[in-house]
Amino acid sequence: MKRIALLASLMATPAFASGGGHAWYSLNDTNFVVLIAFAIFLGVLVYFGVPKLITKMLDDRAEGIKSEIDEARALREEAQTILASFERKHKEVEGKVAGIIEHAKTEAEIAADAAKADLKDSIARRLQAAVDQIASAEEAAVREVKDKAINIAVAAAGEVIAANMSAKDAGGLIDDAIKVAGDKLH
Repeated sequence: MKRIALLASLMATPAFASGGGHAWYSLNDTNFVVLIAFAIFLGVLVYFGVPKLITKMLDDRAEGIKSEIDEARALREEAQTILASFERKHKEVEGKVAGIIEHAKTEAEIAADAAKADLKDSIARRLQAAVDQIASAEEAAVREVKDKAINIAVAAAGEVIAANMSAKDAGGLIDDAIKVAGDKLH
């Protein structure tokens, strides 16, 4: 109420200054009428508890803002926890990736060594096959040369024998050959 009285006294000051010998509380004075209307308006507001409602609304709003700030803090802390978790997982994954890369390099080196050994074995087998083919070709060539030499020697011997043998000796050889062939066939 002290506020209303103070406010009324401050509002009445222009009425005193308006001059003349008029009283400041005259209903003909518009300032006085406005002051009374304002006082009544403030009285109605106080009677219906509007200042308490406004205070309650402001307190509720402040409480809402405080709860939103608390919720934001909680969300921030949760986000920081999740971020830290992701950073730990990221470091773990980086470690695993490094391990996988190391393992892959080791496996690649082992595979390269195995491939080199297989290549050496393959080259050795091919060389051995080539050596065997060369040896077989040499044997075939030697056999062919021997066969030709035998054929030439037989032909030469046949010519020498035919030139030195009589018909009677030739007929006896033929008979002996027929007899040997007949014994071998039966």
